[in-house]
Amino acid sequence: MSDLTVRPTAKYLKAGAIVAGLVFLYLEIMCLVSWNDRVGSPLIMIAPVLLFAWPASRAMRRRLTKAVITGDRLRYETGFAAKSTRTIQLSKVQDVRVDQSMTQRMWGVGNLSIETAGEASRLTIPNVDDPQALADEIMTRAQKGGATTA
Repeated sequence: MSDLTVRPTAKYLKAGAIVAGLVFLYLEIMCLVSWNDRVGSPLIMIAPVLLFAWPASRAMRRRLTKAVITGDRLRYETGFAAKSTRTIQLSKVQDVRVDQSMTQRMWGVGNLSIETAGEASRLTIPNVDDPQALADEIMTRAQKGGATTA
């Protein structure tokens, strides 16, 4: 089977960028209107630039978080300067759970929790696209991996 890479969804990121863009446009128009009246300050344009920091930080976090399913292992990596990697043998996967809030259901995303045998028994991957299909794929690969080693 081919490798499967899972990242948090970009849907929230896109929505945040659109909202930040609309607020930026609104403040730009307000600045131009008040500039013509000589009432406002050009410092008002600092706020919309700061609004773009939120989607930019979310984009960076998204790029630095991934789960890769390769062969009989699932590897979950997160971080940039300080990186954390967790490797799980698929044969030890006991349960895969999907949790979705109402907002997540509307967007078609959810949190994927993988229960394994052992001490550190739960791994949660937040905000993945089509979480039920992904959960089914992980269980299928876990069962195939367990069948070949038994």
